[in-house]
Order: sequence, then C-alpha cells, then structure tokens
Amino acid sequence: MDSRDWIRDGLRAVAGGVAGIALAVLNLPLLVLSLVTLVLSVVPGLGLVLFPLVTRLVRRRAGLARRLAGGYGVTIARPYRPRPEGIRLGGWRDYRWIITDQGTWLDLAWLLPGAVVGLVLGVLTLAVPLYGVEGILLIPLWIWLGTGWYGYGAIWPIETVGQGFLSLPQGALILAIGIAAAPYLRRVDALFSRLLLAPTRNAQLRMRVSQLTVTRADTVDAQAAELRRIERDLHDGAQARLVSLGMTIGMAEEMVADDPDGARKLLAEARETSSAALVELRHLVRGIHPPVLAERGLEGAVRALAMALPIPTSVGAAVPGRLDTPVESAAYFAVAEVLANVTRHSFARNAEVQLWHHGGTLTMRISDDGLGGADPSGGTGLRGIERRLAAFDGTMSLSSPPGGPTVVIMELPCVSSSPKTMPSSGTG
Repeated sequence: MDSRDWIRDGLRAVAGGVAGIALAVLNLPLLVLSLVTLVLSVVPGLGLVLFPLVTRLVRRRAGLARRLAGGYGVTIARPYRPRPEGIRLGGWRDYRWIITDQGTWLDLAWLLPGAVVGLVLGVLTLAVPLYGVEGILLIPLWIWLGTGWYGYGAIWPIETVGQGFLSLPQGALILAIGIAAAPYLRRVDALFSRLLLAPTRNAQLRMRVSQLTVTRADTVDAQAAELRRIERDLHDGAQARLVSLGMTIGMAEEMVADDPDGARKLLAEARETSSAALVELRHLVRGIHPPVLAERGLEGAVRALAMALPIPTSVGAAVPGRLDTPVESAAYFAVAEVLANVTRHSFARNAEVQLWHHGGTLTMRISDDGLGGADPSGGTGLRGIERRLAAFDGTMSLSSPPGGPTVVIMELPCVSSSPKTMPSSGTG
C-alpha cells in the first residue's frame, strides 16, 4: 500500500471516530425515548403514535451504523420485515407491525452496548493521534512560552529545552501509530455492531422466504408477459403471412390451366411472402434465445452485440467456460437491455463492458461516458432487468450522477463448466 493511502485511510478513520463519538452519544436519548414511549403504549392512542415514530428514528440511526460499517468492509443486513401495504402511520396495524418485528428489538438491544463500545473506541481512535500531535506541536509551544515544568504523559517529564525537543520523535511515532491503528479500531466497532444488528438465522430464513415469494411472482408475471408477446408476434406476423401464403398458392393452383402468367406472378408473390415469414420467425427465435448465444457462449454473444452498436464499445471478459443456459440467457438479455439504454438515452461517445466469473458469481459491469442521470423509476427498462436478475437471486446496482459517468453492475450467482486456461479481452 502506498504511504499516501494508509495516511488517507487513517485520517478518514480518525474523522469516523469523531462521528462515532457523536453517534454513540445519540444512542442514549434514543434509548430513553424508546423505553418511555413503549411504557406509554398502555395509554390508548398516545403510545400507538409515539412508539412507531421513535422506532423509525432508531432504525435510521441503526441504518447509519450499517452504512458506516460497510465503509470498513463489514456488511450488515437489514433485519426488518417488509412493510405491509395499506398501513396507516400511527394506527393499530402500524404499531403491531413495528412491535412484532424482530428487527425492532435488535435495534433496541444494540442502543446501550453500541453507545458504550462506540464511545470507547471513538475516543481511543481520536485520543492516540491527538496525543501524538501534542508531542509534536504543543511541547515546542510550551518551550517557546517558557511556562515551567510540563509532563508529556506519565513517564516523560519535561524540564529543559533538550527534553522538550526529545518529545518530537516520540509524538511523531505515536501519531503514526494512531493513524495506522484507526481503521482497525473502526472495523472493530463495525464488527461489534454486526454482532447485535445483523438478523438472526430465523429472521434471515423468513426474509429469504419473503424474497423468494416476491421474485417468484415477478418471474411468473414476466413469463406470462413474454408468452403473450410471442403469441401476439406470431398472430400478427408469421401466422398472418402464412395464411396469406396459403391463399395465394390456392389461387395460383386455380389459375395454372387458364392463366399461366398470372399463376407465375402469384407464385412469385408467395415466395416473397414465405421469405418475409421466415425472417420474422428468425427474429422471434432470436428474441427467445439468440443463435449466437448458443453457438459462441456469453462472451462471444456480447462481443457480437457490441459490434452492432452505433458507438464504440470495448468488451473485456474473463468467463471460464459455459454457464447454465437459463443464466447465460438472462445475463445476455440484461447486458443487451443496458446497452440499448446507453444508445438511446445516454448520448455517450464510448461504452465498456466487463464480464468476469469469480467465487461462483458472474459479474457484469457496463459503463459509459454519457450524460448520466439514469433512474430505474424513469421507465428505461432497468426495473425489468432487476426482475430478470432477481429470478436467479441476482442483483443490480446503478451509479449515474448528473453529468456521468454511468456505471451498472449486475451480479448473478452461477457455476461455470469446462474452464478455459486464459481469460480474454478485446474490443467489440
């Protein structure tokens, strides 16, 4: 690690320690308010409104702790059950949903020990570097002012100028130790928060069941919509052309004896109709499972897709072998939809696709240098991508600040077969 990196990370952790002290102190009034409003729940009407409101404040505080822990590589899942639809804030159903949620009690159980541990570690994170700064700056200042005897710590009394200057290297060493240790202290705080804030195994199983119920419903809806689209395309396209083809051939049969020239014209028209029907069927099959995907695999299909785009799109891939067909198809169409959004909405001059498989997860990263400002709620197909990935327990994250760049990262849990020996990269 570069020296500038550990200094930057250490100073950021020291600043995090200052924030940790303030947030630890905030835990105490939140705990008092929670207990008071819980006791007031016996008062009709009053507790039903106050306790859910205070609980929401506690959840915001716990959510902030989870986000801060993520900055030090500690992931803490949210333990809360989904909010049922139609619940009115401050009503009995809202109160019952809050008080029966195990996440509510996890947060309350964390407030006091989280405050104690956060305060101790925050003070320690801040005190050691400040003690080093004292040895570097304050001791020479005292010598210059000539205020008399000064003790730098319990074992470093300063009575002369020479002793004062000897505190400089000691202070520099303590400052370096404090900055280097600060990220580890913040990580310990994050690990302790995870110990109390993370959902229990039973809660994780319930959340998993709820998630599977939602994704199953989305998958069924998406499949039904896809079947309706195929039926509509067949009915309006190839089927209509085949009916017309049959009628044209029948008319040609009747005209063969009396009007051979007219029959030949009808047969030529029938040939054109059959060609058009074949083209439509090929487009329809390509929309279900592209032949290039079956022939070349995900990497080759994405490269072919990139070559057909109107903007230069580079493709780098490290996918060892073939994936399961459903996963491969979902990944291909997800990448295709994101690239379609790039060409339609981003006004980008360049795009990049990165694919890699590691630890049983396929990761797809698509970036562009466009205008940014992409919003999943804006009807750009991103919600459809999320539903497609969710059917395989996949996830999608989006970063698209105004002015760009836009980065979409999609992950799909999957296994790979017949691994290659070397990853490949190139430009589509």
